[in-house]
Amino acid sequence: MQMRKSMIAVGLLSVVLTSGCALGGNGPGQAPGAAKDGPLKDAALNVASKNFTEQLLLCEVAAQRLESQGASVKRTCGMSGSSAVRAALTSGAVDMYWEYTGSGWLTHLQQKETITDPDTMYQKLSEADKKNGVVWLPPAPANNTYAVAVKAETAKELGVATLSDYAKLTKSDPASAAFCGASEFFGRDDGWPGLKKAYGIDLPQNKVAELAEGPIYNAIGTGNPCNFGEVFATDGRIASLGLTVLEDDKKFFPPYNLSLNVRAATLEKTPGVRTVMEPVSKLLTTAELQKLNAEIDVDGKTPEEVASSWLTANKLN
Repeated sequence: MQMRKSMIAVGLLSVVLTSGCALGGNGPGQAPGAAKDGPLKDAALNVASKNFTEQLLLCEVAAQRLESQGASVKRTCGMSGSSAVRAALTSGAVDMYWEYTGSGWLTHLQQKETITDPDTMYQKLSEADKKNGVVWLPPAPANNTYAVAVKAETAKELGVATLSDYAKLTKSDPASAAFCGASEFFGRDDGWPGLKKAYGIDLPQNKVAELAEGPIYNAIGTGNPCNFGEVFATDGRIASLGLTVLEDDKKFFPPYNLSLNVRAATLEKTPGVRTVMEPVSKLLTTAELQKLNAEIDVDGKTPEEVASSWLTANKLN
């Protein structure tokens, strides 16, 4: 979605959601506070995120890692939508958040060039965003690309394995092709509008349902109100609910590798952020994030608990 340039920091902070990430104090499993000493002992940082499971988790991972290195960290976890948190970063209201390379290239920078190679995407994106005072730290291996999922047995019954198969189904059997998506997916060029154009999807509006991000997975799993829906490739519920991801045979969805976005001014003042976050980023693979996300969405743990356990297991806190 196109970012509203008129947003200001005060307005942004007013839409911060109360979420599993503590905005003040320490939640269960959360680090007890900044270490007394460390390479970041004089730093005061504000870490933000969007408002879905993976982002809430990553907000805590970053915050707890930085605290373990001596920083004083304010959490602004759970902001509503990509545009809001991006504007908070560029305005200086927050210092950093985890963003996806595809979102940066297509949504924030409004680029039209199609790039399918992750390295090329990162190099062009990080160079182009310098003018906005944003530094994209080296990306994690995890690629949380958009995908379209369906219950595995339903896919078999309908004979749908690829997005091209799905496009044909929207014309031959619209009722069976009913689709669920979140508001942001329906408003992005790298979401529903672009997907329809790339594959020639023709689905009546009454067979398209807008849901909150979380309930989409259960909706697909039960086939109510849709058999197909938007998912994220790193979501732990894909396996737990017996879903299968349709092959993007035309390679429409660009790479969405995770990168910690940091204000250039923040890095100039606190260059140690780059060093202490590097080992965290390297460990964040697609499979690892699927597992961590499942601990929250399937097992019922909090983002604070999962972040703390993971950092401890990897000797990062």
